[in-house]
Amino acid sequence: MMIKSIIDNYEIFKEKRLKDRFFKHKDTAELLAKLPSTFEIKELGKSVNGKNINLISWGKGKTKIMLWSQMHGDETTGTMALFDLFNFLQSDDKVVKLLMENCQLFVIPMVNPDGAEVFTRRNIQQIDINRDYLKESTPEAKILKQCRADVNPDFGFNLHDQITLWSVTKTLKPATLSFLAPAIDEELSIDETRKNAMLVIADMFRDLDEHLPQHIGLFDDEFEPRAFGDNFQKAGTSTILIEAGGYQKDFEKQDIRKYYFTSILSGLISIVNKTYEEQDLKSYFSIPKNNKQIFHFLIHNVILNGIEVSIGINYDECPALDGLSTTKTYSIQDIGDLSFCDAYQTYSAKELKLKGEIILYQTANFELVDSDKTILSFQNGKLL
Repeated sequence: MMIKSIIDNYEIFKEKRLKDRFFKHKDTAELLAKLPSTFEIKELGKSVNGKNINLISWGKGKTKIMLWSQMHGDETTGTMALFDLFNFLQSDDKVVKLLMENCQLFVIPMVNPDGAEVFTRRNIQQIDINRDYLKESTPEAKILKQCRADVNPDFGFNLHDQITLWSVTKTLKPATLSFLAPAIDEELSIDETRKNAMLVIADMFRDLDEHLPQHIGLFDDEFEPRAFGDNFQKAGTSTILIEAGGYQKDFEKQDIRKYYFTSILSGLISIVNKTYEEQDLKSYFSIPKNNKQIFHFLIHNVILNGIEVSIGINYDECPALDGLSTTKTYSIQDIGDLSFCDAYQTYSAKELKLKGEIILYQTANFELVDSDKTILSFQNGKLL
């Protein structure tokens, strides 16, 4: 009931200034400057281009929880959700008092401000920060690693976005949210630290599944020795990965962030109330896994080279030079029997005429026509 109330009242907490994916470091800095004195702000260091990376501390309880977002500059949903969380923590909701008295939050809301500036995954040195745990070649990786060592948190929330082509097994629905307790070794061993993360995730899934049915999956748990989540888990911080995927007609992830914010809050409540201790590992492993059975566009009943086939079309997204928008280039990614797949948009060409060429792995350059009316049109990979 508590989670339903938070979802129903989400617009009260939503940080309105962050209205799309293309906000910058200065936007977050201005929002941080407006936080009340209950939030302590400390500069941890600077990015390659000299942008300050901040730690925001809140709460006076015993359990330490660290949350960090935007290690990848173009993965912004976690950052939006954290600023929604900051707003929530200023409300008079009874959950706020519960959190204040039982935990301390340590939040880094933008680990990669240089990447955010140009809306790219990597930092300005073209290094993936989340593959720099061991070598520490980037200042951003050093800052994040040192922060965890200094805080020594009991729990951690590793906040990311995943590509919109992940789906949930047996649902043919986009994986709007994906959770994971990262591995500690190649054998995928489960120690007490990782077990606690799994149990918290089981609580989160229970709370969110009824509000986002068939849209929550379990992310791939292959061990990555260079990644922060795996190494933080290994170091004794029960680490919870949250990934934001796709949702129908939500390119800027403004609907997704509501559920993302709620999942964070659900996890925090589970930790401070210790309800995760009543969970069972079976509940974690019963969460359906991610797979890839969706396309951005799917067209059935196409006669091609004398046979009836389906065509799967996806886009690649590239940032504009100013980092304030992206361009989508569509290409043909599969041809054949795609009856086991779904898509964000599905069409049947049975009663329609297809004009143009369909060539596998080439840019989409065709249109679907109903009499004189164009139903769907691509020109040199661009959706018209």
